[in-house]
Amino acid sequence: MNSASIKKNVILTAVGLLILAMGAAGGAWWTKRSSNMPPAYAQSSKSERKVLYWYDPMKPDAKFDKPGPSPFMDMQLVARYADEGGADTGALAVSTRASQSLGMRLATVVQQDLSNTLEVTGTLQLSERDVSIVQARTSGFVERVYARAPGDVIAAGSPLVDVTNPEWVGAQQEFLAVKAMGDAALTQAARQRLALLGMSSALIQRVESSNRTVTVTTITAPGSGVISELAVRQGMSLSPGMTLARITGLGAVWLELAVPQGQASTLEVGQAVQARLTAAPETLLKGKVTSVLTETNPDTRTLRVRVELPNPGQRLRAGMLATATLQGPTESVLLVPSDAVIRTGKRALVYLAEDGGQYRPVDVQLGAERDGQLVIRQGLNVGQKVVASGQFLLDSEASMRGVVPSSSPPSTRMSPAAPSMEKVAAFETQGVIEELDASNIKLRHQPVPALKWPAMTMGFKRAKELQSSGFKVGDTVQFQFRAVGDEYEVVALKGVKP
Repeated sequence: MNSASIKKNVILTAVGLLILAMGAAGGAWWTKRSSNMPPAYAQSSKSERKVLYWYDPMKPDAKFDKPGPSPFMDMQLVARYADEGGADTGALAVSTRASQSLGMRLATVVQQDLSNTLEVTGTLQLSERDVSIVQARTSGFVERVYARAPGDVIAAGSPLVDVTNPEWVGAQQEFLAVKAMGDAALTQAARQRLALLGMSSALIQRVESSNRTVTVTTITAPGSGVISELAVRQGMSLSPGMTLARITGLGAVWLELAVPQGQASTLEVGQAVQARLTAAPETLLKGKVTSVLTETNPDTRTLRVRVELPNPGQRLRAGMLATATLQGPTESVLLVPSDAVIRTGKRALVYLAEDGGQYRPVDVQLGAERDGQLVIRQGLNVGQKVVASGQFLLDSEASMRGVVPSSSPPSTRMSPAAPSMEKVAAFETQGVIEELDASNIKLRHQPVPALKWPAMTMGFKRAKELQSSGFKVGDTVQFQFRAVGDEYEVVALKGVKP
């Protein structure tokens, strides 16, 4: 073996030893690094997320045992993991970062002593319970009408009109003739006949004491008040039962209040009321509710409530404005902000915040609304946290996942197959038009994070105003869509430059 061969063998041997040394060192380094790696990396097979089932985001109620293409849409099924929450747990899991991006704000359920005191405005009116009607008792003629007019305030016994009653004159003459005979029984019978004809006891006494007939009689006001109607003029002929005047008493007046129908449950007859006139706020008037009318004003959705107020000195006038305070009992109730309640027409619910970032929908029974807060009659407990802002997006996600309120009766629970997205005006994303006709459009669109939709191709209805939008197959567009029943409708399209 020559020197060149010996030198080559030495070099190869040295390289081999170097490779073995590097392999041993690398093995030691990997062994040491593996021993220092976290369990999540060292034993990745043990930390895999557990899959509950696979589903189509467009049909969240349909569950599949294995992955694959969706039988409903042109897309792959999506895995539902055990740590995601949802329909199986009755709650949604939302991370802190996601809740901040949604602008979610929590509010505490508080318990307060709520007084059923109600402040409303009203108008004074004349009391229709204190009305006197002046009528003609017999036929006659109007000789004189005193200086009266509708709106005049008169005292009881004030003269209204002088009338000649021929029938009364004849009856008086008969009475005087019987009296002259000296028969007490006949005289009493004749006196009784005068009373039956409508003569007052004062008039009969006057005829008897003067021994003369009274041809002209004066009709007076039976009570004090304001003349609401005066239907007699000088020279008129009168017939029995004819109305001459209508007088409304002023001893008490009505305060007509308009109470919102949502607060009608606190009203009751006999309820104490305090009122102050706009024209004289320093004067406090006290009265009580005399009636709650049965009809609601169809324009304002308010109930009419009548309050009777005393009117000493007749200072209260019809048409005056007043502010009334209706005193009611105090009760201890639970309150949440009005913004925290979602009302769909069939139910009312709130989203209850639980430990670990879980949010659960809960059906509630509502009471009255006061100063931006709603009374909760049933469904919550004091100290619980509810979502006061951002709950509509949360509700949309719950509907997509099939999460139903835990306290909902079966007849009112939402079906997972009918997502409730009417609370969200529209969702927006970008896509490419693949098919297009007069009323439909097929788009290959990007993901929709608000609905947890992946990128996929699906068909939409086109809103009427977009049925001649000028777009063509292959155009890239930014579009908005919304749920309309069981379908999805594109409501806005905007071209995007490639």
